[in-house]
Amino acid sequence: MTRRAPRLSSRRVPGASASSPCTAPAVGGRGGALPSESPSRRRVGLPFTPPGSGAEEAARRARGPMGWRRAGRSHAPWSASGAGRGRRSGKAIMKKPRTAVRSRHRKQASRQEGREKRVLSSSQVKPPTPNAGLARRQEEVVLQASVSPYHLFRGTAEVRAFRENLLRWYDREKRDLPWRRRAEGEVDLDRRAYAVWVSEVMLQQTQVATVIDYYTRWMQKWPTLQDLASASLEGVNQLWAGLGYYSRGRRLHEGARKVVEELGGHVPRTAETLQQLLPGVGRYTAGAIASIAFGQATGVVDGNVVRVLCRVRAIGADSSSALVSQHLWSLAQQLVDPTRPGDLNQAAMELGATVCTPQHPRCSQCPVRSLCRAHQRVEREQLLASRSLPGSPDVEECAPGSGQCRLCAPPSEPWDPTLGVTNFPRKASRKPPREECSATCVLEQPRAVGGPRILLVQRPNSGLLAGLWEFPSVTTEPSGQRQRQALLRELQRWAGPLPATRLRHLGQVVHTFSHIKLTYEVYGLALEGETPVTTAPPGARWLTREEFHTAAVSTAMKKVFRVYEGRRPGACKGSKRSPVSAPSSWKKPSPGQQLLDSFFRPHIPRDAPSLNSTAQ
Repeated sequence: MTRRAPRLSSRRVPGASASSPCTAPAVGGRGGALPSESPSRRRVGLPFTPPGSGAEEAARRARGPMGWRRAGRSHAPWSASGAGRGRRSGKAIMKKPRTAVRSRHRKQASRQEGREKRVLSSSQVKPPTPNAGLARRQEEVVLQASVSPYHLFRGTAEVRAFRENLLRWYDREKRDLPWRRRAEGEVDLDRRAYAVWVSEVMLQQTQVATVIDYYTRWMQKWPTLQDLASASLEGVNQLWAGLGYYSRGRRLHEGARKVVEELGGHVPRTAETLQQLLPGVGRYTAGAIASIAFGQATGVVDGNVVRVLCRVRAIGADSSSALVSQHLWSLAQQLVDPTRPGDLNQAAMELGATVCTPQHPRCSQCPVRSLCRAHQRVEREQLLASRSLPGSPDVEECAPGSGQCRLCAPPSEPWDPTLGVTNFPRKASRKPPREECSATCVLEQPRAVGGPRILLVQRPNSGLLAGLWEFPSVTTEPSGQRQRQALLRELQRWAGPLPATRLRHLGQVVHTFSHIKLTYEVYGLALEGETPVTTAPPGARWLTREEFHTAAVSTAMKKVFRVYEGRRPGACKGSKRSPVSAPSSWKKPSPGQQLLDSFFRPHIPRDAPSLNSTAQ
C-alpha cells in the first residue's frame, strides 16, 4: 500500500510576522503548505520537508522520473485564492458537472497528448526547466501572502458573483464579430483553433474596426491551416500590408507550416504546448486559443483585462511591472469559469473594450461595478464632497501590515478626484522612440513598355519590416551633400549609371513605428531619355502603379509615394492620387475665343425642343 504524504494545514504563511494581516487566504479549507523543499524555499521561509519522509516520497513520485510535473496537470494540494489552479483541481473545488462539449474536447485533447509528447521530444524547442511550474506556483503563494486582501477576491461567493454578472452581460451585449461567428459555428477543433489564432494575432496592438476587413479577406483566401501553410510568404506580406507589426503575419505563416509539417495538421490542445511549440505564440495568445477553441480553464491577460482588473481591485502600481503582471495573471486564473472559460475571457476583454475604456468609462453600464473598488472610491469621494452624510462613509481601504503596499499607487502619485476610475491603471512613462533619418528615392521609367514603372527593392528577411518591398533607401544624416551621394550610390547599385543632376528633393515623411521615429527624405528621379530597362537584378522589381498599390509595401512607403505623386511634373498640388491630365478641349477658352464662339454660334429659340426631348 502506497504511503500517503501528510497534509500541512498552516493557514498563515511561515515567515510572516504575527502582527501582519497579510495571511494567505484559505481555499477550500487548505492552507499555504508547499509539497517539497528546495534552497529557494528556505530563503523565503517556507516549511522544510525532511528527506526520506512520506511527504518527500509522495512529491518525488508526483514529479516523475524527470523531476518536473507534467504540463496541464496540477497535483499540488496548495493554492492561494485559486491562483495558478489547473483545470482538474479547479473542477474539484468548484464541483461543477462536466458538459458534453468539455467532455468531447477532453477526449480529443487526450488523443493529441501522445503526439505532442513525441514532437516535444524530437523538436528543437527547449524543454521546460525542471520544476518551472512548481517554482511559479511557489512565487504566487508568496505573492498572495504579501498582498493586502483589499486587492484580492474574497471567497467563492465574490468570484461567483463576478462570473455570473459578467457572463450575463456578455450574452446580452457582445458584439457580432466574424471570428466569433466562425469559432462558434465550427465543429472541427483544428479549424476552430485556426480561426481564433488568426484573430488573436491580428488583434494584437490593432483595433477591432481595422482587423475586421483584414480577417475577412484572410479567411476567404486561406480558410484552413493547410491553405496558409501552402501559401508564399510574399502573399502573406501582401495581404498583411497596412496592418502593421509585420512580423506577426510571418510568424503566423511559420506556425501554420509547423502544424502541417510536424504536428500532423493538429493544433496543440493546451496553453502550455501551444506556447512551447508554435512560433510567435506567447502566454496570452496560447491562453486565448486554449480557452476559446478547446475549453481549457486558463485565464488570459491583455490590455483590456489589465484595465478591468486594476480598477476592480484598485491596483495603482505600475501595471507593466513584473509584480503587478504576476498578480493580474493570478486574478485572471482565479476568475476564469470552468464551464465557460472562453466566454468569460472574451467577456472580460469585451468589457474593457466597450465599457471600461481608457479615457471615458461608462460605469453606469458596467455589470461588475458593485465589485469595483475604483468605483467605490469615486462614490466615497463624491459623498465626502457633497457632505450629504455625517461622518465618513464605510468604504474598505487598503491597510497593509507595515510599510507601503506594493500594489497601491506610490505616495508621490496621490488620488486625483478629477480622473475618477481612470486613476487606474497607472503606467510608467514610456521611453520616447529613437529618431532616425533615411533618404529614399522613387526611381521611375515614364516611357517603359506597357506604361510607367517604378523601382522597388526587397528588405532583408529579418529586422524592421522584414521581407517587405520599398523604394531604394539609405540610412543617413538628416541633411547635406553626403545624403545625396549615398542615395545615388544605392540607386546605381540597383539600376546602373544614372543622371545625377536629375535627382530632386521633394519633401519629408515622418512615420513612427513602435520604437523608432523615422524621417524619410523623399527624392525623385525620372529616366526620361534613357532606354527603358526591362529587367532588374535579384531583390528588385520594376512595377506599374497598379502593381505597387497591391504589393507588400508598408504604410510608410505609401506615404512616400503620395509625396512623389504630388510633386512630379503635371501633378495637381496637394493631390494624394495619380493626377489625370484633362483633354485640351476641357480647358477654359481665352476671352477672344469666347467672343468668336458667341458670334458664330447658331441662334436657338427658347421655345425650341431640345435634343433630349426629341430623342424621347
